Amino acid sequence: MISKAIRLARVGSGSELAAALLLVLGFPCVMLAAIIPNIWFFAAAVAVTYLSDQFLHQRSSYLINRLAKVRAGLSIRFLVRQLLLVLLMARMGLADEAVFYVTVACLLGFYGLQAPHGAMVTLLRLRRKLPVVTRNIELKTIRIPDAPPRVLLDRSAEKMLHLDVFAVVGVLVAIGTDENVFAYIGLALTLGLAFGYLGVLMPYLRPSRLVPPADKVLAGVDVWLREYQPTVMLYFSGSKDSAYQVNMWLETMAELEGRPVIFLRERNIVPQLGSTSVPVVCVPGGVHLMNMDLSSVRVALYAANVGKNIHLLRVPTMKHVFIGHGDSDKLASVNPFSKAYDEVWTAGRAGRDRYALADVGVRGEDIAEVGRPQLAPIKTGSGTTKNPIPTVLYAPTWEGWDDNPGNTSLLLAGENIVRKLLGADKPVRLLYKPHPFTGTRSAQAKAVHERVTAMVEQAAAARAADPRWAKEAASYAEEQAAALAELKRVEDRLAALSSTARPVRDEAEESRDSLADPAREAETARLKDEWNAAYWRSFGWWEHRVVTGPEPRLYDCFNESDGMVSDISSVVSDFIASGKPYAVTDSAGLGEAEFKRQNTAVRAAVILSNSAEELDELLAAVADPAADTRAEARHALKEYLLGPDEPTSMAQFNAAVQALALKSEARNVGVEKRLAEPEQSPGLDDSTVGG
Repeated sequence: MISKAIRLARVGSGSELAAALLLVLGFPCVMLAAIIPNIWFFAAAVAVTYLSDQFLHQRSSYLINRLAKVRAGLSIRFLVRQLLLVLLMARMGLADEAVFYVTVACLLGFYGLQAPHGAMVTLLRLRRKLPVVTRNIELKTIRIPDAPPRVLLDRSAEKMLHLDVFAVVGVLVAIGTDENVFAYIGLALTLGLAFGYLGVLMPYLRPSRLVPPADKVLAGVDVWLREYQPTVMLYFSGSKDSAYQVNMWLETMAELEGRPVIFLRERNIVPQLGSTSVPVVCVPGGVHLMNMDLSSVRVALYAANVGKNIHLLRVPTMKHVFIGHGDSDKLASVNPFSKAYDEVWTAGRAGRDRYALADVGVRGEDIAEVGRPQLAPIKTGSGTTKNPIPTVLYAPTWEGWDDNPGNTSLLLAGENIVRKLLGADKPVRLLYKPHPFTGTRSAQAKAVHERVTAMVEQAAAARAADPRWAKEAASYAEEQAAALAELKRVEDRLAALSSTARPVRDEAEESRDSLADPAREAETARLKDEWNAAYWRSFGWWEHRVVTGPEPRLYDCFNESDGMVSDISSVVSDFIASGKPYAVTDSAGLGEAEFKRQNTAVRAAVILSNSAEELDELLAAVADPAADTRAEARHALKEYLLGPDEPTSMAQFNAAVQALALKSEARNVGVEKRLAEPEQSPGLDDSTVGG
């Protein structure tokens, strides 16, 4: 019942729902207390409404927005509370006293101050917002002053309105003690602090404290572009949840020859962007982007098929390439929109064949096989288990945007897979790493994920209590303690590197201060590798684990595992780079032959039904190389999907960029040459002109 109410109210927890109910019921109680009148009942009800309101704002509750939609927004709620305070005073017999009129006048004055306060905050935010957000770019021609302290602008309306607490408390104390001086003190504090808030904001409205107009900022960015002369661009547009699609290309961009640059289109992507020394420009406005000087760019790389790509595709002086954000047999990998690009780059021959089979208008001569540079961190399996018992990774994908049973194994097979692995005749260690979107759309998927998590955690606890594993834990205790100490040291150092002398207050300051620091970036990369190594040593090689969050990375889990169970997604294609045994679930029940026909990446996999009965073959393969009958098939499939091992993927990718840049340059030179030639009328030459 409660969980259903939470879903219907679209709140995040039971405590949030309780606070919402207290807020809704609190105001009628305040009105009743004012009418009775009962000062103690009034004070208690007012306190409940204040605290509930504050709690919901801290949680950024959906209900707060809904209240505003029905004309019960924040300022209205505070005004009603103040009016009910006036009603209480009248009911208590103070309507003819001076304190009553002073209270009414002060509360009206306080409410009137909300308008200039809101105007000042809005103006500050607008005049502090640059038309672009940058990283690793020194905007020498643009003067960006320090921003106001965040405490002044964050949730500013809420802070301003809460200053009425002093007036409310003062009036209530005055009513209770018959000492009107308390009311005057409270009212004076409320008005004084409100005027003080306005006074603190005023200096930041001076022209010298505001950022330059948009045209000057854009001109400054153009100056940088002309000086830097970028040659290759990574272009990305999407939601903040899709930031991983651009993050997977950051290291590749940093290693490219030439002068790379990254262009983003949404401001909320910038905070989600990973660490990089490559210059980053976020340009939300399409007109601003189209007016920028991008004449030096020869190759534009697109990581996603989205509508805003058209703003750059219109530029003819560069070659446009779709590189995607993963390689799988999903329909998204053969989107008909791909024919809008000059070229489409795939990892191996499989991508080329996929487009040919789909027949969506992408010509074979426009496809280049360039490998997958991001897969360099994945280590090739040695054929033997890394630890005394095998480690199997279960990495299901998420439920997707529809209810297709083939989207994820979690719904129909997840519990069977986990139960089979945890109860294997010969012990294995299970790592469960769900997709970060799991459960975001489907409540059923979320529930299954929670049950699977509970199963893994219970099995881990049972194994810890088992005498056999307890003996291993005792012998491993010293090494584990050292690993935990190492984790703490690395995390402290990473925190120190990520902190600055003064926290960045807004996007303008971020653009000014976020400059490339190669030494810091190199140390951060080294520390992350050290963190990863310490993480895996911080618990026993026999301990089951649920792995969530960005760290450890998926590829780190690949390297720690001896085999994997997953679904149709780029995870499978990427794992094939390791050469290790893997299984894929046919959740839609297509049958092994049809499933392999439709999905290239599973042709060397153990195919699982939803009962997961076929897992024994995978467990045998990871435990004993002699029982691994699919090793040769996996090697051939790896080359088909991901290309040859030599030259390296990075070398192939870089060569493709340079070759296409030469084609772009040749095209531009040809156009300039043709434009420079004298114009002639069609069908006429010099001999036919004149008398």
